[in-house]
Amino acid sequence: MWSHLERGSSPVDWCESNYSISPVIAEFVNTVSNVLFFLFPPVLIHLFQEYSRFVNPGINVLWVLLMVVGLSSAYFHATLSLVGQLLDELAILWVFMAAFAMFLPRRYFPKFLGGNRRVLAFYSSVFSVFSTGFLVMHPAANAFALMTLALPAVGFLYKELNRVKCARVYRLGIRCVAVSCLAVFCWIMDRLFCDAWLSIDFPYMHGVWHILIFIASYTALVLFAYFNVLEERPEQKPQLKYWPRNDFELGVPYITIKHPCKKDRNLAI
Repeated sequence: MWSHLERGSSPVDWCESNYSISPVIAEFVNTVSNVLFFLFPPVLIHLFQEYSRFVNPGINVLWVLLMVVGLSSAYFHATLSLVGQLLDELAILWVFMAAFAMFLPRRYFPKFLGGNRRVLAFYSSVFSVFSTGFLVMHPAANAFALMTLALPAVGFLYKELNRVKCARVYRLGIRCVAVSCLAVFCWIMDRLFCDAWLSIDFPYMHGVWHILIFIASYTALVLFAYFNVLEERPEQKPQLKYWPRNDFELGVPYITIKHPCKKDRNLAI
């Protein structure tokens, strides 16, 4: 067991040369590129105060989980330990499952759930616990499991964007998809074409992936938060805004409620 905590015990090693910048951090750029996972969630918790108060306080769980992902990823890339790898991948799994339980459109609920989101959250938690145990025992399956979870998320985003009538939300959705594709491109470049990047002294595409995938991830959560209110509490009239300037659409997106009212406990987790 203790051997899994040792540096270099993970079979995964990215393109960046180990200990080339710092004698104590294995992949320096891949480690510090997780900085957005620490800087943005506190800002998002502040911006989503209204959403948390009138719609669902569970939104803050997602922002905290993103910080856990960043912490786990930084630990993994700093040590390249197997425990770090598992923490990194399992944190991503829990973000997926928490978002699934919170934002899955009610029209897609299986009949046995009776339209109850709390029951969905319970089953999602049970699935996450068993999946965590399985993936710890079989870490080679982690990448496949995460890709399997990503596909439905992309499908739901596509369907919701086709339904939305707000041009501003649609534009944000298109940017989210574009950044996601660019992030995946960077991941593939680092994984499959390392020699080419080493030849030009830029083995840091995985670090770029960290930055882009954070932007894509939190943007997707903002979009699903909007869709959720629009479907389940349309009378509250969710509005997409940007910080620090609402007229600058490359700022930080967040959701406000035009007509706030007391949240229905049956709709929130």
